[in-house]
Amino acid sequence: MDTASNRSMWAAFTAAIGASLCCIGPLVLLTMGVGGTWISQLAALEPYRPIFVGITLVFLFLAFRKLYIVPRQCAPEDACAIPSTLRNQRIIFWIVSVLLMALLTFPYYGIVFFE
Repeated sequence: MDTASNRSMWAAFTAAIGASLCCIGPLVLLTMGVGGTWISQLAALEPYRPIFVGITLVFLFLAFRKLYIVPRQCAPEDACAIPSTLRNQRIIFWIVSVLLMALLTFPYYGIVFFE
């Protein structure tokens, strides 16, 4: 995987984790048996969620653009010249994208876990 696509996917993943931290963090801690009133303080990141969501979507778009829109320019002996490399990058991109969308939409379907 070339470094630009790799960095874009990791940046999108990190931003999605930040965007869902306010919602998934308390759920994970409660599942592990950690409780207390201090868990409510983890919701302090909620106002920043739209910023993290926006950053995630920007980086996903950049990775999509690199994989599907921008023509590849590499030497014949480079790894990017191998067709299976591009296929693997696209498979990883879509797996990461599905996971990120699950994290980003957790506040909407996560309510089911608390009812």
